[in-house]
Amino acid sequence: MTETIAPVKTGLYIGGEARDTAETLAIADPGKPGVVVGYAAAASRQDTLDAIAAAKAAFPAWSALTGPERAALMAEAIQGIAEARDEDAAILSQENGKVRMEAWVDSLVLELRWGLALSLADQVDSGHVLQRLPQFHINTETTVSYTPLGVVTIIVPFNWPVAILGASLPHALLAGNTVIVKPPLTAPLATARIVARIAEKLPAGVLNVVTGRDADMSELIQSPDVAKVSFTGSVGGGKKIQELATKTLTRVTLELGGNDPAIILDDAKLDDVQLDRLYAAIYDTTGQICMNAKRVYVHRSRLAEVVDGLSARLEQVKLGYGLDADTTMGPLHSPVQKAFVDELIEEAKESGAEVREFGELPGGDLAGGNFVRPAIVIDPDPALRVVQLEQFGPVIPVIPFDDEDEAIRAANDTWAGLCGSVWSESPERARSVGSRIQAGYIWVNDHGATRLDLRAPFGGVKQSGYGREQGLEGIRDFQDTHSISFLDEEAVAAQAH
Repeated sequence: MTETIAPVKTGLYIGGEARDTAETLAIADPGKPGVVVGYAAAASRQDTLDAIAAAKAAFPAWSALTGPERAALMAEAIQGIAEARDEDAAILSQENGKVRMEAWVDSLVLELRWGLALSLADQVDSGHVLQRLPQFHINTETTVSYTPLGVVTIIVPFNWPVAILGASLPHALLAGNTVIVKPPLTAPLATARIVARIAEKLPAGVLNVVTGRDADMSELIQSPDVAKVSFTGSVGGGKKIQELATKTLTRVTLELGGNDPAIILDDAKLDDVQLDRLYAAIYDTTGQICMNAKRVYVHRSRLAEVVDGLSARLEQVKLGYGLDADTTMGPLHSPVQKAFVDELIEEAKESGAEVREFGELPGGDLAGGNFVRPAIVIDPDPALRVVQLEQFGPVIPVIPFDDEDEAIRAANDTWAGLCGSVWSESPERARSVGSRIQAGYIWVNDHGATRLDLRAPFGGVKQSGYGREQGLEGIRDFQDTHSISFLDEEAVAAQAH
């Protein structure tokens, strides 16, 4: 028998008060068919409206504070977040499927991102002055400042819900907005617990959390009292959010899927350290990370090294339950995603590509869980779906190339533009190639969430979304500009003569 914990129950947190609901959502365990991890409150339409009203009522007082004043309250609110990290991680591992350590890091990243956001408190309110330019007949002095938007909805996905929340929640609050957090529908428990504990320490209504079915919560996007929606998730989900938001012209930031290329040049260093990094970039969280490497382009002279290096690591994989100490790779989150990844692997086999699969599917109470044997697809037809689509699972196409221009063309021939990486011993070559990859964020000699600079603006281009998270740019994404202009009467009079 694998390790487990008792089912948990989470409620809503609205206007400074915990709230239960008559109806709840049973949250399935992706590793154990038929097992329920816990029960999340199912918000009604009225609950949703109450959350919006609470956030709206709290906005005037919260926005009237200075950035440093808000930061002080936020610093107090995050205190103690680590005390329940072990329990939160166990819950998240069970509802998500990923290994316990990754679930533990999920909460840690929220805390790190929170602290980095607060370090920018002194810059939140800083504006600038536009002086008179009489030579252009501008006889005004204008002060440009930054103001909060109002009520913000933040929607996070199942894969790294707490860490991803850290890329937007502290920035939205520090910018002066009040917030409603909607945790992922299929894995809401740990996120709801953590957000409620933070919200308890902030003024009532500043931070609220609601869980439930999307159909009952459309006002979180379409209410005229919601100024902005920050959404992280699939491309299809982002398009739906944008479509709903157009009806009220609600602002939207979208951080969507990726089809990240990793380009390994002929001079790349491919020792155990580098190969460990590449392996993690592909297979962490069973491949379910938006910024994971999804396509590996490797110079033909180094193809065997990459394939053999990845194979050696995959031979050590132990598929299993996320809470079990010897598990190195958990299940996919949903049966639908498992079926999709299985199709990609089977399609690659049928095409004639060389496909290597590793590990053993677990049995016992895990038999029939959403497990997929990790795979490498070697030199596939570029038209195959395993190359064209975001796999979001433990399968990677490894594609040889002969020159840099060929690799860059292939890397950019995609709908996506979230991240990418270049592997080379030459900083000059890496910078040159990296600057030509159409993506929002590029690593050199690494790839993936573990090396993301949490200070830097993050976001995609093309259908990977728009808007930026993290850093001062992430704060400005939750603000608007406000200009006050003073006319210089003497200058106007002088010009008139």
